Amino acid sequence: MAEAILDIKHWGNNLGVRLPAAVAREAHLHADQRVRVAVEQGRVVITPLQDVPLTLEQRLARFDPLRHGGEVMAAEAIGAERW
Repeated sequence: MAEAILDIKHWGNNLGVRLPAAVAREAHLHADQRVRVAVEQGRVVITPLQDVPLTLEQRLARFDPLRHGGEVMAAEAIGAERW
């Protein structure tokens, strides 16, 4: 069983704990993975969430032209794209 005693540090206006690699590996956690953090009976519990692939409709609904630079194919076909 991987175990560590750590200090809680300030991270902006929040508090954070860095998970040691051995703990993350044993818990099957990886960078950029979504987790749920909850308090249960006075304990902090971190639960990994399953990555569910988005449907095309969900991806298109999240598309923000202002953030992503507008229309993707605004120009003529170039290079190997030409028929």
